[in-house]
Amino acid sequence: MQDINSFNAREIREAFRGGTLSQPTPGLAPGYVQANLVILPQSDAFDFLLFCTRNPKPCPILDVTEVGDWEPRQVAPGADLRTDVPLYRVWKSGTLVDEVTDIRDLWQEDFVGFLLGCSFSFEAVMLAAGLPVRHIEEGKNVPMYQTTIPCQSAGRFSGNMVVSMRPLTPKQAIQAVEVTGRFAKAHGAPLHFGNPEVLGIRNINSPDFGEAVTIRENEIPVFWACGVTPQLAIMKSQPGLAITHAPGYMFITDVRDEELTFS
Repeated sequence: MQDINSFNAREIREAFRGGTLSQPTPGLAPGYVQANLVILPQSDAFDFLLFCTRNPKPCPILDVTEVGDWEPRQVAPGADLRTDVPLYRVWKSGTLVDEVTDIRDLWQEDFVGFLLGCSFSFEAVMLAAGLPVRHIEEGKNVPMYQTTIPCQSAGRFSGNMVVSMRPLTPKQAIQAVEVTGRFAKAHGAPLHFGNPEVLGIRNINSPDFGEAVTIRENEIPVFWACGVTPQLAIMKSQPGLAITHAPGYMFITDVRDEELTFS
């Protein structure tokens, strides 16, 4: 059997589609941009598009599909948003009602798919720069936390920001600002490093999403805006139906990481 570490983005998606692979995506298809997914009926799509435009740090738009079209033609021609994510979440009136690996039977003719940038996209660059990425080291999903930072409201959508965390030494944190700041479409530079209570996070060892990772004695938590933010907005705003990726189970595009950077 082919080593999963040698799979490119298309091969990973085909493995998800065929049911031969289902796992969190950190570290998979290194060099390819990973994306958060939100699917909404057309009646809610404009408000959500406006929400993303007003909150580009947690919600950087990579692609928006045509109404009823499950193919993200700009970032992964030939892909299928109904099958190519390893784990989906189904929301009804803001309540999580199911997690599934295939949404073909749930697809509606008025659905619009949104793909949003993800911080997994800069992790290969962090590793290449000699910066540790602890959740990859430990084989875990990235830790993510709800904060008290409010997003700008748009139409029916509002809510607080979610952040992801990677522990680094203070010197490494400064380097990470430079390395990740070039990836504006993947959340860019960190929002904060140090005391998590500033963000309203009470227990760094109990993330709201993902898994806790080891923070060593000489390290501090470093926080980036996170594309799980729309899921909080869905919980608060309660659209009749929404489908998202499960946190850490991303859509992998054909776009290369370097295409998201600016010189």
